[in-house]
Amino acid sequence: MTTRTLSLLLCLIVVPLCFAQEWQWQWQGQSPWQPRQQGRHRHRQQQRYEECDLWSLTAAVPSRQIQSEAGITEYWDPSHQQFRCAGVVAVRHVIEPKGLLLPHYANAPRITYVIQGRGIFGATIPGCPQTFQTEPRGERGAERLFRDEHEKIRRFHEGDIVALPAGVTKWVYNDGDSRIIAVTLYDTSNFQNKLDENLRKFYLAGSRQLVEDARRERREGWIEEGRNIFNGFDQELLAEALGVNVETVNKLQGLNDNRGNIVFVDRSLRILAPEYQEEEEIRREEIRRERRFDNGLEETFCSIRLRHNINTPSETDIYNPRGGRITKVTSHKFPILGHLQLSAERVVLYENGIFAPHWTVNAHTILYVTKGRGRVQVVRDNGRLVLDQEVQEGQILVVPQNFVVTEKASEEGLEWVAFKTSDNAINTPLAGQASVIRSLPAEVLANSYLISRETARQLKQGRRGLAIFGPARASRRDAEVEEPIVADE
Repeated sequence: MTTRTLSLLLCLIVVPLCFAQEWQWQWQGQSPWQPRQQGRHRHRQQQRYEECDLWSLTAAVPSRQIQSEAGITEYWDPSHQQFRCAGVVAVRHVIEPKGLLLPHYANAPRITYVIQGRGIFGATIPGCPQTFQTEPRGERGAERLFRDEHEKIRRFHEGDIVALPAGVTKWVYNDGDSRIIAVTLYDTSNFQNKLDENLRKFYLAGSRQLVEDARRERREGWIEEGRNIFNGFDQELLAEALGVNVETVNKLQGLNDNRGNIVFVDRSLRILAPEYQEEEEIRREEIRRERRFDNGLEETFCSIRLRHNINTPSETDIYNPRGGRITKVTSHKFPILGHLQLSAERVVLYENGIFAPHWTVNAHTILYVTKGRGRVQVVRDNGRLVLDQEVQEGQILVVPQNFVVTEKASEEGLEWVAFKTSDNAINTPLAGQASVIRSLPAEVLANSYLISRETARQLKQGRRGLAIFGPARASRRDAEVEEPIVADE
């Protein structure tokens, strides 16, 4: 009996399992070399090729800002050619302490990097049980005591990657003492999005504080954030459907609510959530379970991990004491990414460190600078330089698939997080131990570049590091520490 047959039989007994397991069948990850059957929309491919015929790139800052009561939402221009090439939309949220980002969902999968702060979030996955239950509460003499039941609540903090499929409702609360700053990438060209490639966010509560010309925004490709989804329904029909009175429906529709989509909580959010230490133990247990089971009934979307920290030293994949470090998170470490076809990497370059020229074989790269300054160069297929710019904190740069990029940190260093449009993105370096140059025979190099065989051998052995290098070697002792340390996955 196959796993799917067994699951369908269990559906007759456990209905929520049907929904979660069906999501898993639909979003099963595939090899980076195998075209996805769902694919990115085929009728858009020709348009995508034309949009990726880029002759210049730029490191951009947000071009639109929406102010709410307890925070700010910022958007990068989605109509810019480099974002349309990658098929993505970038958003940054700033949430003040005691600020609540109201429940919402979107038409595209998202991957978020937490730059600063900590808090809690909820993700409502269709069909999953309400496993968090509070003690019954009510006034003395009340006829009924209310016991709140809801889906799992998770903690997050600086350095976390949070990943969610399309259509999953999410809310975020800042229970810390400092602002939360997080950057989110929506993959609007992902197979999960059956609409057009505009980002569409559906809010369950709230309303936009600043009223602008919605038709102009749609024409220019901007994301509309107007009234919430309850606003469009007839009040009496909605009251009957929800089993509440019209006054409550008026509150749900937010007709007189001008706080925006990030609001202050008066005192604090009284909600059942694990403490940080408990959350870490839960995370470790989830990782152990993932290693024991590979898909099947044991791992459904109701129990899958939604966050993974890439700032933890133990997660480092490549380390050079003079150059910097790289931490990658793919579907091998973070299984939900296999269902979203997305991944990320965190790069820290030390003073004057260099990330060797390289290209990503099977994905676009969207690079967000989190700290420091540095120089970035990008070259396209005809050898034309399409970017030569000093980048700094808060800027985003798109590097299309197979375009060659190199980064060099300034004296203050350079750090960034790179989102990739593949769950197992593969980088190919042009220098170092794992480079294309090192892999080619010396005879091929000598004849290709009209150089001597000795020069070809020197070219192959020019750098002993792996992808990341320190400043130019000044002594033999410096050369000895050029060897990279590669962590096991």
